[in-house]
Amino acid sequence: MKKMIVKGEQRLHGEVTIGGAKNSTVALIPAAILADTPVKFDSVPEILDVHNLMLILEAMNVKSHFSHGQLEIDPTNIENRPLPGDAIRSLRASYYFMGAMLGRFGKAVVGFPGGDNIGPRPIDQHIKGFKALGAHVEEEDNAVRITTGPEGLHGARVFFDMVSVGATINVLLAAVKAKGTTIMENVAKEPEIIDLATFLNNMGAHIRGAGTDEIRIEGVESLKSTNTHTIIPDRIEAGTYLAFAAANGDGVLVKNVITEHLDPFIAKLREMGVTMEIDEDSIYIPGNDRLSPVTVKTSPFPGFATDLQQPITPLLMCAQGTSKIIETIYPKRIKHIPEMQRMGADISCKDGVFTIHHAKNLKGANVDAGEIRAGVALLGLGLMAKGTTVIHNADNILRGYDRIVEKMHGLSVDIELLTVADNL
Repeated sequence: MKKMIVKGEQRLHGEVTIGGAKNSTVALIPAAILADTPVKFDSVPEILDVHNLMLILEAMNVKSHFSHGQLEIDPTNIENRPLPGDAIRSLRASYYFMGAMLGRFGKAVVGFPGGDNIGPRPIDQHIKGFKALGAHVEEEDNAVRITTGPEGLHGARVFFDMVSVGATINVLLAAVKAKGTTIMENVAKEPEIIDLATFLNNMGAHIRGAGTDEIRIEGVESLKSTNTHTIIPDRIEAGTYLAFAAANGDGVLVKNVITEHLDPFIAKLREMGVTMEIDEDSIYIPGNDRLSPVTVKTSPFPGFATDLQQPITPLLMCAQGTSKIIETIYPKRIKHIPEMQRMGADISCKDGVFTIHHAKNLKGANVDAGEIRAGVALLGLGLMAKGTTVIHNADNILRGYDRIVEKMHGLSVDIELLTVADNL
C-alpha cells in the first residue's frame, strides 16, 4: 500500500505531456488475445491497471513485455483457463476478457469484476449481448461461465437498453469473430471505442460505425497484427491537469491533447471564465482568472464525462459563488465528499446533485483515496490547502494516472509517494 504526501499552497507551473488513454488501454489489452500473431502497442500509460492485466495474461500463458510506453503481447500460445479471482476483482475492466475469450474460444469463465466502488455497474447488458450472439451464460460461485454450442457464435441484432461503454466494448469483442453480421444499436460513442475498432480493423476486422449510435460488424475468421498501434491520448488525464492549472496554476502547458475529445469540458472552463490558448494538440492556461460558478451535468459522450466530475471539483471551489454537479451516470460516486469536508471544503450531495461552495479555509488532513478520480481530486485540493495532506490508499491514484509523481515534479510541485506496511 502507498500513501502520498502533498505539501499545500503549491502552484503548478511548466508543461506536462498526456499519456495514452487508460480507458482505451484496458480494452485493447484483452482485445489483443483475439490476434493470431504478436501485438504491439505504443503510448501505453505507466499505470497499475496495465500490470494487473499483464498478470491475467500470464495466467492464460500469454507472454507480455512492457517498457518505456511500449507493450508487446504474444497470444500465439494462449490457453483457455479460468482467470485468477484476485487479479480479476482488482479492476473493473477485467470483464473485457469475457468478450475476448468468448470471441477467441467460444467459452469463458471469469470471476466477478472488481475495480472502483462507485456504485452499481451491472453487467446485464453485456450478458444480453452475449446471449443474442448464441452464448449460454451462467452465474455461479462468484464467477460468470459463458459457453456456446457446436456452431459457435453467430451474428445478431443487439439493442442496448441503456448506453454502456463496457457492454459496447464487450459485445464488440465477442462479435468480431462471430459468423455473419452483428448490428449493435444504442451503443456508446466514446473515443476509446473508436480506438479499439481502429486497432481491430487494422488487424483485418470489418467494423463500421464506431463513434455513432450503431455499429455493424462482419465476422472474420482470423485477426493478424502487422503494425504497432498507438493509443490515443487520455482525455481524462488531460482534463485533470487542465482543471488543476485553472484552479491553482501560474502558466501550464498541457501537451498531446485531442481537443475535440474535451469539447464539453473546455466549454465549462470557458463558461467559468478560464483563459485558454488552444492549439492543434496542446492547451495553455495562464491561470489567475476570476472564476464564475457553473452547473455541470454528466452524460455519455459527447457529454461531460463522469470521470471528470471529481477532478473538476477543486476548480469549482475557486469560483465566486455556488456551483452544482448533476451526476446522471454514477450518482453514488461520492467517496471524495467526506474527505474534502475533512479538509474544510463546503461540499454536499443529495440524490446525485453535488453543491459546491467557494473554498475559504482549506487545510491539510489525513484523507483516503477511495477510488481513482476521488483520489486525484484530493491531490488537487491538497495543493490548494494550507499545511500537509496525506492521501492514504494512493495506489488507487496510480491505477489511472500515468507517472503522476514524475509529472507533478515537472510542474514544479513537490509530492512524495511512500510505501507503507499493510498492518500499519
